[in-house]
Amino acid sequence: MFSKYKKPGGADKAAAKPQLAPVPDATAEEPRKSLMKAMPAKAAEAAPMDKEKKRKERIGEIKLELHKALLDSLNLAALENATEADLRNEINAIAAETLDDMGIVLNREERTQLSQALFFEVTGLGPLEVLLQDDTVNDILVNGPQQIFVERAGKLELTDITFKDEKHLLRIIDKIVSAVGRRVDESNPYVDARLADGSRFNAMVPPIAVDGSLVSIRKFKKDKLGIDDLVKFGAFTEEMAAYLQAAVATRLNVIVSGGTGSGKTTTLNALSSFIDDAERILTIEDTAELQLQQTHVGRMESRPPNVEGKGGVSQRDCLKNALRMRPDRIIVGETRGEEVIDMLQAMNTGHDGSMTTIHANSARDGVSRLENMIAMAGIEMPIKAVRSQISSAVNLIVQASRLQDGSRRMTSITEITGMEGDVISMQEVFRYQRVGLTPDNKIIGHFTATGVRSNYSERFKLWGYDLPPAIFEPMVAE
Repeated sequence: MFSKYKKPGGADKAAAKPQLAPVPDATAEEPRKSLMKAMPAKAAEAAPMDKEKKRKERIGEIKLELHKALLDSLNLAALENATEADLRNEINAIAAETLDDMGIVLNREERTQLSQALFFEVTGLGPLEVLLQDDTVNDILVNGPQQIFVERAGKLELTDITFKDEKHLLRIIDKIVSAVGRRVDESNPYVDARLADGSRFNAMVPPIAVDGSLVSIRKFKKDKLGIDDLVKFGAFTEEMAAYLQAAVATRLNVIVSGGTGSGKTTTLNALSSFIDDAERILTIEDTAELQLQQTHVGRMESRPPNVEGKGGVSQRDCLKNALRMRPDRIIVGETRGEEVIDMLQAMNTGHDGSMTTIHANSARDGVSRLENMIAMAGIEMPIKAVRSQISSAVNLIVQASRLQDGSRRMTSITEITGMEGDVISMQEVFRYQRVGLTPDNKIIGHFTATGVRSNYSERFKLWGYDLPPAIFEPMVAE
């Protein structure tokens, strides 16, 4: 790697005075290979052709003029009752008339693109609407008006979609937040909201966002992934699915742990499919994402305080109230604060089978995070009492991870078996074993049992889930 930076070694002198080629010395040392792996070169962004660039700029200017004409001509109050077909026809008519007045001639493709863009500006979220309708896009990330990234299959891609300027981007942000009764400006520069289709929306505007407004949209999946789908995609194995079915059906308390974007909510949704349809389930979330298929489900969503700092309803408030609503199970979308103590108490006092998610990189880290959240809640308890509370409340920690190649795997299933002195005792039942990388940086690995028999095997058997001992035997990759 370093040899390319080496001086040629007297190339100029050699040109001035011809020399015989040196005889190779067998004892000479070979150039040492670098131990460092060569980093992949940054993919060069193809500069658009001047003609294409000018065409896009021209179309953008025309779209801006047409949008102004639309705002002047359309009866916005009447749009609420108009059908999509009528609205498209009206927009096409106004656009055609305005283009004729401006003396601008466009081909059919350009007219279609303009009409579609104008329709999205009036009824949707402008340039973002195309990405929201693309089912292959999981996340939309906006870094200012000229840079929009998307995540597809776990990898980030830069798109060619842009906003006209910062004002255009702020107008779309304001359109989103005003629809849900929020506001964002210099005095309140960030906001968290939910789009009409359930997608999570977060925005931060200048002056906090230095180079232009920052927007992130976590798209809501319309088709809920079930256990069979996750097994098919390689998130875990059928043996692990059988074990998890027994764990959820026999009302073990489960925590799904993982980092951001690792698939915690998707895993929680899939696990909830094992809950009996006759049970009463209450869900509590900051942003409603869970899609439970049972009949008896009550959904609650927290609410931030208003401009005056009043009217806020926290997850803890919802959880306290949920305990008075005769739930069989309580599912908290994500435990991240003082509600943790109420969640643990609910798991300990007759609400077996409750589930939640937390941010952590391993099962042991997850337990430490629970301890830290209890401490941050201002509850003064001896550490042994805290750990005793956790060990008696939580039965199972499922670790979800997004690996470096973008794939999502259930990398560990760990049981909490009690206390040994002052330490919480844990045993890993299943894990994902990584063995290497392919040349194109895809991870090679396999799922395996650890050889440890489940601590809850007798419980499973009593509830009618007699799992064969073979599923706890380590699997050898072929």
